[in-house]
Amino acid sequence: MQLHELKPSHKQKKKKRIGRGGKRGTYSGRGLKGQKSRAGRRLPPAIREVIKRYPKLRGYKFKSQTQSQTSRTSILNVEILEKKFNSGDKVSAETLLEKRLISRIKGRMPVVKILGNGKLTKALNIEGCFFSKKAKELIEKAGGTISR
Repeated sequence: MQLHELKPSHKQKKKKRIGRGGKRGTYSGRGLKGQKSRAGRRLPPAIREVIKRYPKLRGYKFKSQTQSQTSRTSILNVEILEKKFNSGDKVSAETLLEKRLISRIKGRMPVVKILGNGKLTKALNIEGCFFSKKAKELIEKAGGTISR
């Protein structure tokens, strides 16, 4: 037996045809008034549905670069760098990926931003990362270097 040979063991229930006169009375099982009680198309035209889905904001077609960057940004705190790296180590997106502190986003290397939550005592060499003001202060205070 194959899938196309299967048949239901019961008869299919026929759909009730409403609003054709006969013995169903004045409203023919449709209730009183309203969109569902009337004949004809009940759904809006397909093109209208598509138009209504578009945002009503100006410039919706163009995503600003900051919006697209935030979706591809990995955020780390200084305290994580303190735990996972030794003094004098190089910190970059590649080294963070190797230590599994960040992961690829849609197959791409993410933009790394370092925030200043926690304490830092080790002098780290940070390359190619963004950072907050507080994080920059902590890194420089600990004797670390920052390069783009």
